[in-house]
Amino acid sequence: MELVIERAGQARCIYDELIDLAALGRLSISRASHVEPDGQGNWFAEIIGGPALGPFNTRSQALEAEQAWLRANWLTPAS
Repeated sequence: MELVIERAGQARCIYDELIDLAALGRLSISRASHVEPDGQGNWFAEIIGGPALGPFNTRSQALEAEQAWLRANWLTPAS
């Protein structure tokens, strides 16, 4: 799990149950995307406030693309 902790103490991560995040303090968890199939069975990851990724043959491919996009574009320390 990648955990970014800002100077002011706010933390961000892609949710995972690897550690108990509640141990860090008050939580605010929000959805980053919707991973859904289309009518032809292709999978898309639609980032909220961002791009639609896909099509992918499998849901797991769409989830991997979603996480890669979030790591590269959202889960970065503020400059």
